[in-house]
Amino acid sequence: MLNDLLKNHNIILASGSPRRQQFFKELGLDFEVRLKPVKEEYPKRLQHFEISDYLSQLKALPFKEELKDNDILITSDTIVWHNNTALGKPNSEAEAFNMIQSMSNATHEVITSICFTTPTLQKTVNAITKVTFKSLTNDEINYYINTCKPFDKAGAYGIQEWIGQIGITKIEGSYFNVVGLPTHLLYKTLNSLVEN
Repeated sequence: MLNDLLKNHNIILASGSPRRQQFFKELGLDFEVRLKPVKEEYPKRLQHFEISDYLSQLKALPFKEELKDNDILITSDTIVWHNNTALGKPNSEAEAFNMIQSMSNATHEVITSICFTTPTLQKTVNAITKVTFKSLTNDEINYYINTCKPFDKAGAYGIQEWIGQIGITKIEGSYFNVVGLPTHLLYKTLNSLVEN
């Protein structure tokens, strides 16, 4: 459906995430994957969705010079926001444990920003989902880290994995946003870009 509208455009997904690539396929989009390394650092003054907005725009920078008229580059970034702190991807088992333990018996926010870049415009949108964990035991946290190795995930967990199945008691907002991409927002924004 959306593909018909986009037939004169070339969609470029700048993400190595298998989850994001799968979402694009499930939406029926024709796209290509292009990857360029980016040092994901942001000014410390940024808060909340400002961080993911900034990082999604930062990921678009290396492509700016090579975009053609019919290209739409899509970059994205997800953070977990908890206790006024952005939780990124853990660097160790200890860090993963501390992240998950801090979210136990509490509600955090998952924020994903999507940046759409063409040679003439750039538009950034974001979605926020509130997720509540039950009180998790140390054994449950360790079991999850040992079996699922969540080191490629912001906040050290995947909602679609074991910890989400046994631990999440409430979710407010888009489930797919927590998995890694607010697909409703991607669909809506692509439609609006093509219509203009």
